[in-house]
Amino acid sequence: MATTVIAHLGPIGTYAEAAALAYADSIETETILLSCNTIAQAIESVDQGRASLAVVPVENSIEGSVTMTLDTLWRVGQLQIQQALELSIEHTLITTATDLQEIHTVYSHPQALSQCQGWLGKFLPSAQQVAANSTTAVLHELSTQPQAAAISSQRAADLYQLPTLIQGIGDYPDNRTRFWVLGHQPARTGSHTSLAFSLSANVPGALLGVLEKLASQNINLSRIESRPTKKSLGDYLFFVDIEADGSEPLVANVLKDLTNYVENIQSFGSYQIVEVL
Repeated sequence: MATTVIAHLGPIGTYAEAAALAYADSIETETILLSCNTIAQAIESVDQGRASLAVVPVENSIEGSVTMTLDTLWRVGQLQIQQALELSIEHTLITTATDLQEIHTVYSHPQALSQCQGWLGKFLPSAQQVAANSTTAVLHELSTQPQAAAISSQRAADLYQLPTLIQGIGDYPDNRTRFWVLGHQPARTGSHTSLAFSLSANVPGALLGVLEKLASQNINLSRIESRPTKKSLGDYLFFVDIEADGSEPLVANVLKDLTNYVENIQSFGSYQIVEVL
């Protein structure tokens, strides 16, 4: 039996690893998880053949899109979305300190820190917030830093055998993150299709032409976001999610017609969205 290598943002205990494990449980092949230092490395490991798939965060219900995922996917090109996974996020304050007043530094991934800004401002206003590569990147150091804490999951605390001081410190209770499962092969069908494009000229109505083409065929957009092309100031590309199956003839024809309105376009495929408890 073939082995499927699934790359994810590590080290162990991250939300990305939890999503990767959930996906691994849903497929029939034997799987091996590959922990990567960054989201970009996880995506590149698939592009360069070190992994079969990557499970990477793309959007959070509180903080919005994960720009590293979008930028890397556009830069790498060619990769396709196999499936989208929606994972419930509950942040926990992990520390060996026994009281909040003992904590001087809080570590976590920038997204997690942002998702707890209200709580941190109220209960740890003087603590220094330090960004880390992931929510678990510094957990192995906490046992020797009694004045430090990390924001991660209860699962991570259990894996690293660390005490938790407070659970549920996120600013909003219904916190969810969407992950994309990326690979070289497209999914057969899907309820959503994701694409990105750049415009040939920064002129009035350039983007409107694309949107009108989709609207004329009653294709609904569930997300649109601009990102800098990194070529020059004010030059953007656009990421779009549509609620349609790209394999349907009408949708396929519309996507083909969009090449007349844009400079470059990449379709990342059609996929289903699955909730992970």
